[in-house]
Amino acid sequence: MEKELADARKKLAMGGGSGEGAPVKDAGRFKLMARTVEGINPKDLKGMADEAKTQLGSGVVVLISVADDGKAAIVTAVTKDLTEAVSAVDLVRIGSEALGGRGGGGRPDMAQAGGPDGARADVAISAIEAHLAGL
Repeated sequence: MEKELADARKKLAMGGGSGEGAPVKDAGRFKLMARTVEGINPKDLKGMADEAKTQLGSGVVVLISVADDGKAAIVTAVTKDLTEAVSAVDLVRIGSEALGGRGGGGRPDMAQAGGPDGARADVAISAIEAHLAGL
């Protein structure tokens, strides 16, 4: 039952199960699917980002989970066709810095980090969007 509840939360977080998914923006020459989610275990963000990349086809995914204590976890994902142009590690570091954190790491196609200030999730997404627009 807990697994079903977690699956329902993930589906709701990514667009309510309507089949539309999270909204997609244009960030320069890249498509960006960015979303802040609550009630999602940070460990589930990578799987959600993989699903979002599949929906997107080509682009960048940013997911930020804000916990009850205000801390945030961020995952950035870049589709394989774009890893030569943009690195998920660079993006997660930009997002983490906006959240009051430092560093972060992973691979060119998927990276994760955290930060103490989940209230700045929108600022983190805007910083990543601005970076992409400048590439």
